[in-house]
Amino acid sequence: MDALKLDQSYLNYTVEMLQKLTAVPSPTGYTKQISAYLVEVLKDLGYSPEVSNKGAVLCPVGGEGSGLLLSAHVDTLGLMVRALKSNGRLRFTKIGGFHEATIENENCVVHTRCGKSYSGTVQLLEPATHVNRELGKQERSDETMEIVIDEKVSSKEDLEKLGISAGDFISLDPRTTVTPSGYIKSRHLDDKASCAVLLTLAKYLKDQGVTPKRAVYLLFTTYEEVGHGASSFVPGDVVDFVSVDMGAVGDDLTTDECKVSICAKDSMGPYDYDLTGDLISTAKRLGLNFAVDVYPNYGSDAGAALRAGFDVRHGLVGPGVSASHGYERTHREGLENTLKLLLGYVLQAGEVK
Repeated sequence: MDALKLDQSYLNYTVEMLQKLTAVPSPTGYTKQISAYLVEVLKDLGYSPEVSNKGAVLCPVGGEGSGLLLSAHVDTLGLMVRALKSNGRLRFTKIGGFHEATIENENCVVHTRCGKSYSGTVQLLEPATHVNRELGKQERSDETMEIVIDEKVSSKEDLEKLGISAGDFISLDPRTTVTPSGYIKSRHLDDKASCAVLLTLAKYLKDQGVTPKRAVYLLFTTYEEVGHGASSFVPGDVVDFVSVDMGAVGDDLTTDECKVSICAKDSMGPYDYDLTGDLISTAKRLGLNFAVDVYPNYGSDAGAALRAGFDVRHGLVGPGVSASHGYERTHREGLENTLKLLLGYVLQAGEVK
């Protein structure tokens, strides 16, 4: 088919959507606001999305037969109030898998179940260098760290008067920054970067009036960080499931922030041989900057779908993201290569410029 023209306005849209998505707090389990926002965006683009009981958003984007599902997760890492402390501080428990050292000194927001929000900071119990001589030697854990809220409180009773209680969600400040050189630094690029790519794909299909060669669905899940994001709400005609998530950067891996990563194996085992091969062939055909890697410490929504019993071929792609589950970084080119790979695969395009 003719070359698909991907002008810079689509990449600008991707970055814009990424910034908007990271601005909406959505730790796993606290995702109603972000799900509603996705529905609004997709409806504005001219689609008819559905929302599952768990808050996942499913959107058909055209085509017939042999269903292909592209899945990204919109839930993020975060915290929850574990207990109110007698000194007016909060003990927390983690949501998702990350090391406590990556959130030290981070600003946060406590979202109470009574509808109020309070800003705060994640701190060590004794964070002052002039007071704590063992500061550099201390272990970082939920036993040595706490949430200091920006209110005049000094007791458990003071916290209760504010409406704060165990079970309240805590979101971390994303600190999203876009540099003139094209780098994007932010928390929660895993996986809001890929969500932004899928929204751009939907916009491209609608703008250009092109129809996929097969039935294509976009799925935005809300429980990926705790392992059961895509365990439901997969349409019955889907035979191929491509998880669009971040590509890990580091160690002996060959991906970087400017590439699209294609994963051959993660902690659950190999991805489908033929589907992965098709994705690699598409990347080669389009002349993309890509890498094929193995992620031993990684799991995806595709794995959740398989564990739930869905009989699908599965694959995993995504933009390279460094410092995963911390203050992450990707590049505009990584988003572009991911978008081109998905468009080329969905439309079976010979060229995407």
